[in-house]
Amino acid sequence: MLEGKSVEQTSHPGTGKVEAVHGPSRQKRGASAAPAQVSTVKVPGKPVDRTLFCRHEIKYRINEIQAAAVSEFIRPYLQLDRYSKLRRDRAYPIVSLYLDSENMLLCRQSLRGHKNRFKLRIRSYTDEPGYPRFFEIKRRLNTIIIKNRARVRNQDVAALLSGSSLPPQDYSTDENTLNQFQLYMDSINAKPVVLIRYMRQAYEDSSHNRVRVTFDRELCYNVTREPRVLFNGQGWQPHPISWGGVILEIKFTARYPAWLGRMVGCLSLRQDSFSKYATSVTNACSLGFCGPQLLSV
Repeated sequence: MLEGKSVEQTSHPGTGKVEAVHGPSRQKRGASAAPAQVSTVKVPGKPVDRTLFCRHEIKYRINEIQAAAVSEFIRPYLQLDRYSKLRRDRAYPIVSLYLDSENMLLCRQSLRGHKNRFKLRIRSYTDEPGYPRFFEIKRRLNTIIIKNRARVRNQDVAALLSGSSLPPQDYSTDENTLNQFQLYMDSINAKPVVLIRYMRQAYEDSSHNRVRVTFDRELCYNVTREPRVLFNGQGWQPHPISWGGVILEIKFTARYPAWLGRMVGCLSLRQDSFSKYATSVTNACSLGFCGPQLLSV
């Protein structure tokens, strides 16, 4: 469990200006084969949020011995990302509030392996109220992951979830993504369901392929209906994988690198479509931590 772990950090992922790959437009409210090559979107002359991609994503559940071997293998190719470098333990906190319908439609789709689906979540990297929160839409289109997000002030989260428009901001954000988020939310009457937190160690390169390898540890969940995104507090439960398990994710935007294929083969890694959200909800229901509306998942 992560109770009492400090979340202070010098810098937080994603606090720069956001550029995203846009999906369908919306008017403002009130008005182990190598995947195929995909294209990326660039906006000339503007800073790009390096956490956002149209990308491939492959997941594995591994143990700490395997994690050490993967870390050793990737060192010649990747380096720690800037946020991992800033932490003494080389891992930074992530907490996300997931939304879903009363009948848990999005969770069901994930558990059933639907090829085309989406998730709605609000992410943060600290409990400090002065730092932004990020409204995220994560879409899966067959084997492609598209993630759009928009930053907002912490004090605006509850109002936006209740359907209000974005109040005037003192920084730029992706209002189109916020409008899309609220459209998706309205379409299934989505409400807060569960908080999920973990510590992430990330490696990446700076090539056009943007290979990124992450290790997620100490996974916990907290069933909630509150529109708050907090890493600390009461009610957290350890996910079963947190006892010695590590979630390995490999992400890239274009071609599957040959050296990654060698690593997967040498270490006999087996791909696993692991969903932090869906498995946390399932575990919460099995332990009786969720209400009747979740028990039918």
